[in-house]
Amino acid sequence: MSTKRLATRIEQAAESATLAIDAIAKSMIAGGVDVVSFAAGEPDFPTPGFIVDAAIEAARDPRNHRYTAAGGLPELRAAIAEVTKRDAGLEVTADQVVVTNGGKHAIYEVLMTLIDEGDEVLIPAPYWVSYPEVVKLAGGVPVAIPTGLSAGFKVTPEDVERYYTERTKMFIHVSPSNPTGATYTRAESEALAATLDRLGLFVMSDEIYQHLTYSGTGPGERATSLGEVASPSLIERMVLVNGVSKTFSMTGWRLGWSVAPADIAKGMVKLQSQLTSNVANVSQRAALAAVRADLGETAYMREAFFRRRSAIVSGLAGIPGFDVAWPDGAFYAFPSVAGVIGRRYHGSPVASSMSFAELLLSEARVAVVPGEAFDAPGYLRLSYALGDDRIVEGISRISEFVAKLEP
Repeated sequence: MSTKRLATRIEQAAESATLAIDAIAKSMIAGGVDVVSFAAGEPDFPTPGFIVDAAIEAARDPRNHRYTAAGGLPELRAAIAEVTKRDAGLEVTADQVVVTNGGKHAIYEVLMTLIDEGDEVLIPAPYWVSYPEVVKLAGGVPVAIPTGLSAGFKVTPEDVERYYTERTKMFIHVSPSNPTGATYTRAESEALAATLDRLGLFVMSDEIYQHLTYSGTGPGERATSLGEVASPSLIERMVLVNGVSKTFSMTGWRLGWSVAPADIAKGMVKLQSQLTSNVANVSQRAALAAVRADLGETAYMREAFFRRRSAIVSGLAGIPGFDVAWPDGAFYAFPSVAGVIGRRYHGSPVASSMSFAELLLSEARVAVVPGEAFDAPGYLRLSYALGDDRIVEGISRISEFVAKLEP
């Protein structure tokens, strides 16, 4: 008889670094410490009023007080199928949609449904912290494809070929990217899709930031979906993941979805029926109001992110030792701090981006996420989903702290 209290899979799983750091920052703030937190990966706006009103009405409707279909409310699945045609150019049916408890839950279900023990999953790095952990929970082997600032944090078809083996089953695609904001052009997406198809890989395309893109003059068009440039054969091995969290500032409502070939969607519904049953009906009704709305309803958020993007990138670029690219999407800046590492603070070396982040929190009262969390040591992730004045204050604190460092 085993006397272990925790299963090995849980012991080996890493806690989400972004949530952990954000929790520390929030705890400090609750304790009266003036912390500027760039750690949170969520919009700082309240959920739009028309969505909240839909939820209030739903809460009063007895229909929503009972269990509903595990895969999602039929009308919500149908509405998501419609926006999938708009945003990914794919004709799909409602039974190909699975409504989940947030995008993270969708990712978990996709990987648990498709990955067997020992299957390799290619993940461009820097990557969102949960991708490799969920792959491991599914019994798979995460394989990072490293990128860097000079490559725009994007992988090429040649990169995929280099890391492909006979055990590779899936490629995880994300555009725009968390943590880098990198966004693939249509031509880059077409070339990547062709290679993934030729290699016979399954693809999970995380498109949660699809509508948060920027041009040189303002908010841009949505990012190209891999689905709209994929061949029919690749589409049969592709799952799109999306949700309302980022576009509609609904992170706390926990509502995401996947769009998959019918047999994969059926497998995910089977898993969800044993895991959570249906997503909360009030959240589903709120999401229905969101996905049926014109995207102009949340244009003010994208405009604010564009303005803040300019402020944070310009500010970071002016700090000695920082090197930063302009993100084309999402709401993150991802500067290299290689020029700071090795300098000293009160005689002790800044040994890594992790130690630099720790010093920024303890000495400058600024919370950032170190690149180590994303398999990118030497970088920091800063979210610009916070008020304009707090961005200015936070950059000023970082600049003042860096000025104190000794050669």
